[in-house]
Amino acid sequence: RRITEIKHGRVSMLACMGYMTPEITGKFPGYLSPSLKLQFSDIPNGLGALSKVPGVGWAQIFAYCAYCELSQDQSAASPGG
Repeated sequence: RRITEIKHGRVSMLACMGYMTPEITGKFPGYLSPSLKLQFSDIPNGLGALSKVPGVGWAQIFAYCAYCELSQDQSAASPGG
């Protein structure tokens, strides 16, 4: 379906920007997880981040993505709308 293709294209573009932006602009100052003393600068770019981000952080990311997916209008009005 066209809507799925558009969504996958947008996710791909966002993933590319998410990989390049920290290299170009730098990373946030401060702590990603104060209790683990894990700073944003300690997280590598790309697939290396998978093992460094705590499990609770991934749960928050997935919960937010699920919220975004489920809260949008699911009607078949216009593709990409």
